[in-house]
Amino acid sequence: MPPNHPAASCSPSETSVWSVPGFARFWLARVALTGAYQMLSVAIAWQMYAITGSALDLGLVGLVQFLPRMALVLVAGSVVDRFERRDVVAVSMALQAVAAGVLVAAAQGWGLQPGRPLILGLSALVGACRAFDTPGMQAMLPALVPETLLARAIALAASATQAASVIAPALGGLLLALGPGFGYGLTCAVDLLGVSLLLSLPRMQGTRRARITLDSMLEGVRYIRAHPVVLGAISLDLFAVLLGGATALLPVYARDILHIGPWGLGMLRACPAVGALLTAAWLARHPVQRHAGRLMFSTVAVFGLATVVFGLSRWTGLSMLALAVLGGSDLISVVIRGTLVQLQTPDALRGRVNAVNSLFIGASNQLGEFESGFTAAWFGSVPAVVLGGLGTLGVVLLWRRMFPALARYDSLS
Repeated sequence: MPPNHPAASCSPSETSVWSVPGFARFWLARVALTGAYQMLSVAIAWQMYAITGSALDLGLVGLVQFLPRMALVLVAGSVVDRFERRDVVAVSMALQAVAAGVLVAAAQGWGLQPGRPLILGLSALVGACRAFDTPGMQAMLPALVPETLLARAIALAASATQAASVIAPALGGLLLALGPGFGYGLTCAVDLLGVSLLLSLPRMQGTRRARITLDSMLEGVRYIRAHPVVLGAISLDLFAVLLGGATALLPVYARDILHIGPWGLGMLRACPAVGALLTAAWLARHPVQRHAGRLMFSTVAVFGLATVVFGLSRWTGLSMLALAVLGGSDLISVVIRGTLVQLQTPDALRGRVNAVNSLFIGASNQLGEFESGFTAAWFGSVPAVVLGGLGTLGVVLLWRRMFPALARYDSLS
């Protein structure tokens, strides 16, 4: 680590992550990035369902966000490793602010119509931006804090994501009552705030400037394939959440099953984040140190069971509780996986490895939304969610047999 690196000034015995120079601004920038994306997602989902009334179109929004991430994964990882990481994320957030601004213009009738093609096209742009900002944010953190504080820092970074995921969907749902233009406008403003926070961070002196080639772009993929623990951890999340995710169908549950309207949709979207935020606060003070692999498999199984309960529930209180348990269990898995991947990956490869990891996360979320919308169109929303939760339990059993080294993985110290 270079002597003028921000983390170099911290003693290894330092116990406060907040005392690391720049960490508070990084945390706030992550809140802004996640909050803007969550508000945008709530507004787009509600507006798309209002226009088309199709669960399949809700899934299609997730698909068009995922496809650019898949197409750009190798390029994005190499860009994150070659260029200044904070600048890469800042440009991505600025472009998302532009997309939100266009949706404001359409919602207000300023020369554009908020139709299905415009929403899908701008969703694809947001997906392309996410291909860069997600691995960029992940790769910045180990360069910002000492390794001795990395597990706590990852838990706190996860709390930033979840804090935004609690507030932003609820706020977005409230603003929908005034019209989608209000939600899109606030999204634009929050994205621009995030850009200013990122540009105030110190430059990461360890950034590489090597020429981008096809061989260098594939280094991250080769590294993951050569390390079964890393491959097992990120692929477990991919298939478990791909099958078990019910987020895309929340507008259906809010309007047609629980009958709680747009404000209720915002509350449902916030419930997983409430559970995750509480869990992240606990993990920041009591980080996982032993039996990490076994705990990861257990929490993914709880995620699947909570999905089944949510799918069958007709009581709003039980549905919200199931979503909170779902979010808390997923957060434990996220922190274990994130810490494991960061500790196992050299800094020179973190952008490329995290790009693949973020693709897996995107596949589990955006592609999972398409899977949920597709199965709901065929079988109905409730059977789609229940079958997805049962599928997650099947993945847990299969992955324990396929990746025994991950099940035995012990210490995150």
